[in-house]
Amino acid sequence: MDWTGRTVLVTGAGGFIGSHLTEALVRRGARVRALVRYNGRGDRGALEWLPAEVRDALEIVPGDVRDPYMMDAAVAGVDTVFHLAALIAIPFSYAAPHSYVETNVTGTLNVLQAARRHGVRLTVQTSTSETYGTARVTPMDESHPLQAQSPYAASKIGADQLALSFFHAFDQPVTVIRPFNAYGPRQSARAIIPAIIGQALTRDVVELGALTPIRDLTFVSDTVEGFLRVAETPGAIGETINIGTGKGITIGDLAARILSRLGVATPIRIAQERVRPASSEVMALICDNRKADNLLNWRPQVTLDAGLDAVIEWMRTSRAAAPPEIYQV
Repeated sequence: MDWTGRTVLVTGAGGFIGSHLTEALVRRGARVRALVRYNGRGDRGALEWLPAEVRDALEIVPGDVRDPYMMDAAVAGVDTVFHLAALIAIPFSYAAPHSYVETNVTGTLNVLQAARRHGVRLTVQTSTSETYGTARVTPMDESHPLQAQSPYAASKIGADQLALSFFHAFDQPVTVIRPFNAYGPRQSARAIIPAIIGQALTRDVVELGALTPIRDLTFVSDTVEGFLRVAETPGAIGETINIGTGKGITIGDLAARILSRLGVATPIRIAQERVRPASSEVMALICDNRKADNLLNWRPQVTLDAGLDAVIEWMRTSRAAAPPEIYQV
């Protein structure tokens, strides 16, 4: 599919994945309308890291997905909507679950309603592997039961089901993409990989909440390619599609691997206080990516070691190397 000249809306464009997707779309010739959450500082999030020629090509729209009128205006004249805007910090969802429902569920409803009114070609709804909860079997395919083990996960399940309901009820073109743990340059310092790197570069000890959870780590360029192929594949409409490597690693082994690649022997310590309650912890997430392979011809290209080296290099050469807050896994 040729993106040249197509008008595309990316909600959550100022986020980690959103900024990389926005950049990829611009480089493929799309006219990108980048929705970033309005704030009084005029902060455009991770879009600030984009090369000037990419950033200058954007139509940046400050707004809020919770406002249905704002969403109606943002969607008007758009060919494709990539809906990534969401509250994603799991620890904060324990403190403020209502805000997660407002943004992640009601915000998604507003996007879907606007896309329906304007006859958008396709809406890509961004899910998360957290909707599966702790794996009952691994690897986890799209038929794995959904189990919300945090208010965040519950809000994302609700958003995904709303999107699919619009497909079934109104024949609206919708696809749900379910990325497993994406990582790469520009990611928040509270995410696990930059948290480990940042602490190892700036502190005498690396503190983590837990070492035994298993995660499937996908480099952001592979995740973005999954988004693009979902939007380019007519057979993906109405489907939910996992994007992940199919390989899991424990947080403890991940930390040891990062320290080895940094060439340091910083000790690892379990934090005294944990934000995530034990019964809420998702212990294992490993992707079954056969559907993405068969339907999208998508396969991960970046190895974990190559991806970690890219993040290390970025953090060493950017202000992201500032000491991060301890990430509670």
